[in-house]
Amino acid sequence: MPREQVLRDIKEAEKEAEEIVSNAEAEREERIEAARERAEQIREDAKQEAEEMADERLDEAREEIEAERDQIIEEGEKESERLEERAEQRLDETVERVVSLFEEEVHAQA
Repeated sequence: MPREQVLRDIKEAEKEAEEIVSNAEAEREERIEAARERAEQIREDAKQEAEEMADERLDEAREEIEAERDQIIEEGEKESERLEERAEQRLDETVERVVSLFEEEVHAQA
């Protein structure tokens, strides 16, 4: 093989090697950028999921508080009714006792 041909082959091989290196560097940069974009997407997805979970937990806590509040109000209303009934009963008993004492006093004076 003539020397000129060998030199052309070497130059061609060097050119191909440079292209391979250049393509590899470009592909590496593309992969790095794609990985960065994917990582950012994962972060955004995780952030959104965390916010949704926090909102769900907050809603659940509000529902629990609302249910507990309703239960406390219901128990308070029942207790209020019970005390009211007891007060009415005691009022009736007191009125009967006062009337009885009054009648005893009237009969004692007669």
